[in-house]
Amino acid sequence: MIYESKETRLAFVQSTWHREIVDQAKVGFESAVSGDASVEYFEVPGAFELPLHTRMLAESGGFDAIVVAGLVVDGGIYRHEFVADAVITGLMRVQLDVGVPVFSCVLTPHHFHETDDHRDFFGRHMLGKGHEVAQACLATLEARSALAA
Repeated sequence: MIYESKETRLAFVQSTWHREIVDQAKVGFESAVSGDASVEYFEVPGAFELPLHTRMLAESGGFDAIVVAGLVVDGGIYRHEFVADAVITGLMRVQLDVGVPVFSCVLTPHHFHETDDHRDFFGRHMLGKGHEVAQACLATLEARSALAA
């Protein structure tokens, strides 16, 4: 599905923690929106910083939608559950409070280990998720446009 408007402005915000994996979401996203929208890219240190940065972008009024990518790893302690919940709840709150669609490509794998196999596996997974989130974003904007007509 291709969104027809060339004036569509999207923000893509990503955390830099585990950049080699999260960057793959950006690659997948870029390949799916190529030519369909103007995209500005932003970075924050970790996933916990994503909701506030997203809110600031949403409140700026400069974007039709915001796509967010990050990785919250389960390193064998329960802290990741709190971070993942805070991030996803915060992103949902932004879109409901501000009215700008926010799309999550925040991956929360269980039992992530710093091995080549896991980095390769989750990198490939993020690539696909980046493509999927782009499609969801464009389809949602198209549906919102039809509601406004």
